[in-house]
Amino acid sequence: MSNKQKVPVTILTGFLGSGKTTLLNRILSEEHGKKIAVIENEYGEVGIDQGLVINADEEVFEMSNGCICCTVRGDLIRVLGNLMKRRDKFDYVLVETTGLADPGPVAQTFFMDDEIREEFSLDGIVTLVDAAHIEQQLGRSDESSEQVAFADVLVLNKTDLVTDESLDNLESRLRDMNRMARFIRSKQADVSIDTVLNLSAFDLDQVLKRRPTFLEPEYPFEWTGVYSLEKGRYELSLEEGPDPTMSLVLLSNQGKDETALNTGAESCVRLYAEKEQPINPGDIVPVGKHVSLQLQSEGTKSFLIDVDKARDIGLFTQHTAEEFNLKITKVKASNADDQNVSTIPPIAERVWVAEHEHDDEVGSFAIERVGDVDPEKLNRWLSRLLSEKGVDIFRTKGFISYAGESRRIVFQGVHMLFTAQPDKEWGNEPRHNQLVFIGRNLDEAEMSREFDKCLV
Repeated sequence: MSNKQKVPVTILTGFLGSGKTTLLNRILSEEHGKKIAVIENEYGEVGIDQGLVINADEEVFEMSNGCICCTVRGDLIRVLGNLMKRRDKFDYVLVETTGLADPGPVAQTFFMDDEIREEFSLDGIVTLVDAAHIEQQLGRSDESSEQVAFADVLVLNKTDLVTDESLDNLESRLRDMNRMARFIRSKQADVSIDTVLNLSAFDLDQVLKRRPTFLEPEYPFEWTGVYSLEKGRYELSLEEGPDPTMSLVLLSNQGKDETALNTGAESCVRLYAEKEQPINPGDIVPVGKHVSLQLQSEGTKSFLIDVDKARDIGLFTQHTAEEFNLKITKVKASNADDQNVSTIPPIAERVWVAEHEHDDEVGSFAIERVGDVDPEKLNRWLSRLLSEKGVDIFRTKGFISYAGESRRIVFQGVHMLFTAQPDKEWGNEPRHNQLVFIGRNLDEAEMSREFDKCLV
């Protein structure tokens, strides 16, 4: 058992627009004597939150993988591993999650992975609540309910936008959802730093009482097959399936019992976080690499597996084998008898069923344009858009280049509310616009066309 000091970690969560970035800026700008490393998880392909965080000495590490559930653990493990190589640069870690995230899998990371558990301790989960919008969010989003349920500290933010009676009713409702949490009320996330850092508040036993399945991980793959193979070359064949590609990892020396399968699965969590390498029909599938089997054209596709000596190999695949009629057969020598070729069955297999489901209607997209916009035209379009679609637009954020303005404009919106404030000078940086919209049933093409009409 190691006696070295572990690095405390605070998970900062809360639904879109609840004030996480405001609180983060407050923490980073106060004199608290801590060297803080910040890890951010973005929703969508374009990450801009780092640009909204004030210039501070602390370093910001960004993960842009969209879903924070099944793939985030590998991504987070990788970032934390890189952090440990620079252990002298920081003494505290803040993980800010996307507002569309259930914080559970993030918290799992600090208990499931042996190396991470040795170096880091989960200090607490702080959830910000937008007092003006949380009622409608709780009714439409499982994630916001999870964020409340997991919190060690619940910060009721934006209290100036609601009545005292509404605030009391809201706090009562949230206490019914989580009686263990400490409640703090705030405007513009103006909370004392010692109420959110160094809490030693996360209690695994309490979490397991509330959710016995907490330490049952979700994985970014659905199926594992273990095959006992002699030395030689084998053909891995797949027919058409639900996707034009099939992502997988091949592990050699994979055991078939439950413990061995769990160990293999955890190692694949890290591998799935790495960028996948495209493999074309006829290519040899490498061991220990995250690969994408290319299946675009019609017909059965064949890939090769070379085995250097008799061993058990494990395939950890994105989808189940039966969805693609996946088979492994021995490649015949040129003079072999064609009659005795048969499919090799797995000696063990397991289906990994993820508990979560993605809300397919929720999505994000970015509008990125060079040049300046007319502030009046932009304001009219956004006002119209948010009045008509505001309920479905969870979050709007980004940078705008106003014609005639030397500073860039930082734009933030939640549902029908939005603000636009001058920020730093453009200087020599090319003037451009970047707006990210996160919401439900968004018409990207129409919104992009309307934005283009606002350009000068």
